[in-house]
Amino acid sequence: MGGQVKEMSIKNNIVHYRQELEGKNCELIAVSKTHPAEKVAEAYAAGQRLFGENKVQEMTAKYEALPKDIQWHLIGHLQSNKVKYIAPYVSLIHSVDSAKLLEEINKQGKKINRVISCLLQVHIAQEETKFGFDEPELLAFIASPEINQFTHVKIEGLMGMATLTDNQDQVRNEFRHLKRIFTAIHRQADKPASVSMKHLSMGMSADYRIALEEGSTMVRIGTALFGER
Repeated sequence: MGGQVKEMSIKNNIVHYRQELEGKNCELIAVSKTHPAEKVAEAYAAGQRLFGENKVQEMTAKYEALPKDIQWHLIGHLQSNKVKYIAPYVSLIHSVDSAKLLEEINKQGKKINRVISCLLQVHIAQEETKFGFDEPELLAFIASPEINQFTHVKIEGLMGMATLTDNQDQVRNEFRHLKRIFTAIHRQADKPASVSMKHLSMGMSADYRIALEEGSTMVRIGTALFGER
């Protein structure tokens, strides 16, 4: 594609990926970060409604400019002081990487009387640049009484990013590890009422097929849909 995506190409790409995911219990999150609203509109015209952004300011600008039945997913690192801007409309925050951030999301949800859906981000990659809970932290947090104080958030699953590597076995093992944690929490009989393991967000353009095989319920595809940024 050489970085240039023609109008029909975005439509064709959306159709292709949705067909590939059909029957696999997995949703397509079209990652539109850094792409203009016009490209989002093309994907929308092809029937896509779930879009992922990693910057609050950019997502809010697109939210204001585009149809209101779009479900906006915040997939990038979220700073506590930016939560208030997306609290009224965000459909799902994938990147909750600390109890402190969840506390702020709850606070902002309470202010506007809205329960905000979130995923807890788990650090599964062998890279220090990635954010997230490690496994012991995550399990301790879900088992702690503190979590019951969050009346305006709903924890609907987990998100993780694999190491950026050509070693597919390593990527597979990281995704498999996250699925094991997801399943263990899902099976807990005594987990808090605000916690359900409904979504497992893992896999991007380069590794989504492995993620699918390992049980992903949401793949975050950007470059393969919209072209290079």
